[in-house]
Amino acid sequence: MISRRHLSTTVGWLVLASLNSGVIAQEPTEIRLEVEKAIARGLNFLLPQQNEKGFWLTPEDPALSALILSALMEDPTRDAKAPPSAPITRGYDFLMSQVKPNGGIYARNRANYNTAISLSALVLRGRPEDEQIIRAARKFVAGQQNDVDEPGKADNIFDGGIGYGDAKPGAAAHADLSNMAFALEALHDSKQMFADTRAPIPPNEDINYTAALQFIQRCQNLPTTNDQVWAGADKKNIGAFAYTPEAPKKDEVKDKEGRQAMRYYGGITYAGMMSFIYAGLTPEDPRVQAALKWLGENYTLDENPGLGASGQYYYYHTMAKALSAARLQKLNTVSGQVDWREALAQKLISLQTAEGSWSNQGSGRWMESNPVLVTVYSVLALEHIHRALR
Repeated sequence: MISRRHLSTTVGWLVLASLNSGVIAQEPTEIRLEVEKAIARGLNFLLPQQNEKGFWLTPEDPALSALILSALMEDPTRDAKAPPSAPITRGYDFLMSQVKPNGGIYARNRANYNTAISLSALVLRGRPEDEQIIRAARKFVAGQQNDVDEPGKADNIFDGGIGYGDAKPGAAAHADLSNMAFALEALHDSKQMFADTRAPIPPNEDINYTAALQFIQRCQNLPTTNDQVWAGADKKNIGAFAYTPEAPKKDEVKDKEGRQAMRYYGGITYAGMMSFIYAGLTPEDPRVQAALKWLGENYTLDENPGLGASGQYYYYHTMAKALSAARLQKLNTVSGQVDWREALAQKLISLQTAEGSWSNQGSGRWMESNPVLVTVYSVLALEHIHRALR
């Protein structure tokens, strides 16, 4: 079994990286050392927050503990050959206590969200004795995909997507791009784990990627590939993503043709771009290029573009994941090429408190006033940066 940091991506992404960013002449050692120090301070803040039962924050959402376990496992200074620390062992024991007979890893609610993120954490541990639990969790996440119809004949706009996993029996399941991204990331990582074994993932235990792509592109403001009536209405945000393909029902804003306007923002656009990557699109695909164009035109580290302070640290976290998955070293912006790795590292380091934590001072939306959650978002972002700087 292998860690996510060693997982491969397509040759096309490597080609795109070389074309768009050039070659680094030498390893940026000083930046990496500063990043390592910030990671260490962040982890030192998180460790004492662990409950004696092994979880962080709450036992109701194992995903929150799984995020911190992933950060501990991805610590660039951790000795992978050494026995796991006591907090790591307790944390994984807690996750294993949440495994359900159906393969899911959750307490009561948000079954897909919790299982997908916990699955990614289990992949990072990479123990052979976890193989059956990982396979079962992966099958559970794949089974969360909404009713799949023939492409172009979907009976509802959420077909092909994945949501929190809380749909009532017989009810149409809601889906959103954030949960879709977490699910696709976990499915990709776990599939790679078994790719070179004698027992690869069988097709009937995977998702329908054609249907998944249809759902993802229905969240993107790109009329050439999105069949929803609102696609293309907002000319200033072509290429950006919305949280779901469902047009807003409250406080509607319509264009002159009467089409409903969507809310587009940076964090979810990075989630959409990353979802495209894990769903198998090539770098030349116009859907990916449109997303990168919007992200470059709206590049900022002072807020979550489109939402201000709301979700700002989710934005940082997802930016680092998406651009790392794309193997991009620089982003084309209106001000020229920006080395996002160095810029985001410096921004996060400047926002870290003396005790090693981070918190969103401008908005508590989506739990971002909680320093434990925001600190793990920041540490994970820095770990992606650290690997991208090598």
